[in-house]
Amino acid sequence: MHKKMTITLDEAVYDGLYRTIGKRKMSQFIEDLLRPHVLDTSLDAGYMAMAADQERENDAMEWVNALAGDMENEAK
Repeated sequence: MHKKMTITLDEAVYDGLYRTIGKRKMSQFIEDLLRPHVLDTSLDAGYMAMAADQERENDAMEWVNALAGDMENEAK
């Protein structure tokens, strides 16, 4: 369900938005920009998907262990 709202923008910002995005696509563009800032589900879903990728997790663990080894050698 969509709700209609009225917002106020600086004229230069509106003109740039109109030129860049087009009149019929402004609402979706603004919604896409705002969504990750007001709904936390997309970030959570992204982290869950990354954690489920076992190959990526294995690569990350190798990288962390190698970095820890480098730091241990550097401190001496």
